[in-house]
Amino acid sequence: MKRNFTSLLLYFFLIFASNAFSQNKSNTTNAFSNRIFDGKGYQPIGDLKWKFKTNGKIFSSPIAKNGAIYIGSEDGFLYSINEKSGKENWKFKTNGAIHSSFSIFENIIYFGSFDGNYYAINTKNGKEVWKFKTGGEHWLGENGMWGMKPETQYMEDLWDFFLSSPVVYANGKSALTIFGSSDGNIYAVNAKTGNLKWKFKTNGSVHGSPVIDKNKIYIGGWDTVLYALDAETGKEIWRFATGTQTGFKGIQSSVAIADGKVFFGARDPFLFALDAETGKLIWKYNAENSWILSSAVIKDNTIYVGTSDTYALLAIDVKTGQEKYRFKGNGYIYSSPAISGNTIYFGDFTGNFFALNLLSNGKEFNFVSTENRKKLATSILKDEVINFAYAAKNADLYVYDNNKKVMDEFYKLGSIVSSPVVNNNTVYFGSADGYLYAYKLK
Repeated sequence: MKRNFTSLLLYFFLIFASNAFSQNKSNTTNAFSNRIFDGKGYQPIGDLKWKFKTNGKIFSSPIAKNGAIYIGSEDGFLYSINEKSGKENWKFKTNGAIHSSFSIFENIIYFGSFDGNYYAINTKNGKEVWKFKTGGEHWLGENGMWGMKPETQYMEDLWDFFLSSPVVYANGKSALTIFGSSDGNIYAVNAKTGNLKWKFKTNGSVHGSPVIDKNKIYIGGWDTVLYALDAETGKEIWRFATGTQTGFKGIQSSVAIADGKVFFGARDPFLFALDAETGKLIWKYNAENSWILSSAVIKDNTIYVGTSDTYALLAIDVKTGQEKYRFKGNGYIYSSPAISGNTIYFGDFTGNFFALNLLSNGKEFNFVSTENRKKLATSILKDEVINFAYAAKNADLYVYDNNKKVMDEFYKLGSIVSSPVVNNNTVYFGSADGYLYAYKLK
């Protein structure tokens, strides 16, 4: 059905203005497949242990292994940082921003860069093992996106934050590194050599990250489809199509898997529960015209996931899809949450990072703020909360460049899109202010 793009654009920006897991059994550490960490009880955020400065925004999520924390930055570097001291072990330079997160398998770390390559790097010395050239990595974009002006201008999607993060599928003596690409393919390459094993063509860029369970790969992309593929061959097992409304289409999150069900959010905007064997819909939760870019985490029959325009961390019943409660942040929650013990950790787009007691129904929490948020909140936020129209200062939001300026203002706060990792009684997360933070837990 043909839609009125101008009316839809106005509706879209009025929204802005108003206000478990399983994985292939291997020794793989993956930034998105493993979101539950060891811990006891409720552990609020304590004192700052250290912070490490890069020269670009951080959108990728940290990963911890063998006494090191690894993080990528828009400055094009992958950094290995000493977990105890916060000092640099080594860094590896690519020729593009690093918005991909990581997998580690047998002392090799895997990730993608906007230079169009996916890399395998030795974690001990930072030396390149191999790189694989895709058809090119880029942000989603088009002329006159969503009816914005001028209609002849090429516009990158300002909320397309990530590249696909690789996962390693190990089966016996062989191992494959699997990832999506902006060129529309899902690739499987030999984890040791980088040689192509198979590729699967979709109908759009794939910036979602794969999750593997029982020899199946689950991954979605900008063509609005979630795919289940055979990990060995790349053959399609089933597909599930989400909505395709302008401004409300695409899959950026990864799936969570529990009890034979696959759970994921989309921009359309729903949270879905599918049968893992057949791909048939079991239930869907209406996120109230709020995108779900965050990847869900599951504990005690409850799904936890962040939303954009409702600024919520949702607690959803696994079996019924009914909302149990919600915790309200101060802005978009694109950060995928992590759970340790009875605590869930996540950040929001205003530069606040939260620790919420899972046994309190959203009532008990503490948080820390980036230094820039403390300094700039009164000038950028309205009553401590994101308000797109307020930040625009009466600028015409039909004009793309004005929207970009607003997003750049929000980034000054130290927006947290990076997802946390918990290790050795410390929580780590990245920020758009360029810092990787390490906070002790109480």
